Amino acid sequence: MGVATAPAGPLADADLTGPGRAHWLRVARESADDLATDAVAREQAGKPPLDEVSRLREAGLLTLLVPAGSGGGGADWPTAYAVVREIATADAAIGQLLAGHYFLSWSARFLAEPAHAARLERQCAAEQWCWGGGLAGQDVPLTLARARGGQVLDGRQSYATGVLVADRLAVRAVRADTGEPLAVVVDPARHGVGTGGDADAFGQRLAAGGSVEFDAVPVTPDDVLGSLSVDEDDLSPVTAMASPVGRLLSVQLRLGMAEGVLAEAREYSRAGHAHRHAARPAGAPQDPHALAAYGELTVLTRSASALADQALEAVHAGLARGEDLTYDEYADVSVLVAMAEAASSRAAQESTARALDIVGARSASMRLGFDRFWRNARTHTLYEPVGPRLREVGDYFLNGTHPPFVLPV
Repeated sequence: MGVATAPAGPLADADLTGPGRAHWLRVARESADDLATDAVAREQAGKPPLDEVSRLREAGLLTLLVPAGSGGGGADWPTAYAVVREIATADAAIGQLLAGHYFLSWSARFLAEPAHAARLERQCAAEQWCWGGGLAGQDVPLTLARARGGQVLDGRQSYATGVLVADRLAVRAVRADTGEPLAVVVDPARHGVGTGGDADAFGQRLAAGGSVEFDAVPVTPDDVLGSLSVDEDDLSPVTAMASPVGRLLSVQLRLGMAEGVLAEAREYSRAGHAHRHAARPAGAPQDPHALAAYGELTVLTRSASALADQALEAVHAGLARGEDLTYDEYADVSVLVAMAEAASSRAAQESTARALDIVGARSASMRLGFDRFWRNARTHTLYEPVGPRLREVGDYFLNGTHPPFVLPV
């Protein structure tokens, strides 16, 4: 069994009538520049990112993936990945918020009937929803039980991205009578839903994360998107693509963190502020230590980026295969994404940590805010550890074992 390669097949036809990729990349750069102007102050204030979500909404980025015919931006996943990465270079927490929004708002495409998904997308575009929640498994799952007149949702999800600003929550619940896991959409304004800003992580503080509780919340048939069962009788290869699609968002987020800290450290070094030697500013062309560090981190980040590009091409090709996608092809895609996860995690952690050494003692200044890059990267990689992904790559390489269906936290 060799190392995974992208499955054969053409990329998806762009049956899109939106403004196009160039437009959205320009909008993303402008939005990132806007977020960068007050990134340090906003991160230190730690307020729920209501203003930041308004900025994304006004830029049209919340409806980016909704078909143009349904009132959205008409963009594809490669464009959405590029947008998340661009935003993350300026503000990793808002990048995470946007990434979670894209994955959860698209989840109906993977799990629900086409007509159901289309209705949901039209309403999402019309009302400019921001999505939050999470579909990954929990130690104590939410339960969906039958009640008079329908079903009710009960339980507590200890952490979910975007809950403090979300217009819709997509969560995982198990059916009380059968144990089948389901994806459920809930309006957080509905009676019985309570959200709490009790996330006390030292990083990603503006991702609007927190707990959410459900106390006999009514659930209609339209609120149930579909099954999250890993049984191959229920989980088709095309539905299983939800896993690599979502996990590749984390890859782009990590790469944005690495590229963002290197760009900011470079600008600071070029200005000659940090001094390692009385006659030679750190990061200046004469400093061999800074040159070597920048060189090594650039190679590390560019290498991870190249692997991410291979994974993106594989994901895009897998989506284009649609119902013709096989389990073997899905496994190839999933393993490539796992490789990119491992490489991007290392790039983000090393770049955000070692950039502090390059800048020197002044990187400890709260006014400069260099620490936020490290705190954000470390927090994200703790929630999304790469150890399991590396084991999956090794098991696939050695034994040909298909990786499990794993959704991003």
